Amino acid sequence: MSLPGASERLSRGAPAFFAGKQFVMLWPDGHHDHGFPHLWCAAPPGAQDEMVTTEPDRFFRPPYVGARGWLGARLDGEVDWGELTAICRDAFRVVAPKALVAELDRVAADGRAPGPEERRRTRRRP
Repeated sequence: MSLPGASERLSRGAPAFFAGKQFVMLWPDGHHDHGFPHLWCAAPPGAQDEMVTTEPDRFFRPPYVGARGWLGARLDGEVDWGELTAICRDAFRVVAPKALVAELDRVAADGRAPGPEERRRTRRRP
């Protein structure tokens, strides 16, 4: 999955993804009381409640960030990777600057990945 302007770096010893702000946190070995592989991600308003209520065996309210609407998703068992990709794109949309969201929309409409020239044009200049 390619998201314009997104970067990966360690946060609290685990892989995390940022687009201005953090939007996905991956816990491959589990974290706190959740001893199974999972991720936490930003979510649009109402998504956490809906997913945790309808599929509590797959989704949960993560500690710390759950109060801000973030969603926890289990990565053990059968994972619907297409759905998880869509969830991560939604997380990106929640936190990314408007210019990056617009670039994502352009790329989706064109059906191609942005080239280096497009990425340079959408970067903010000081």
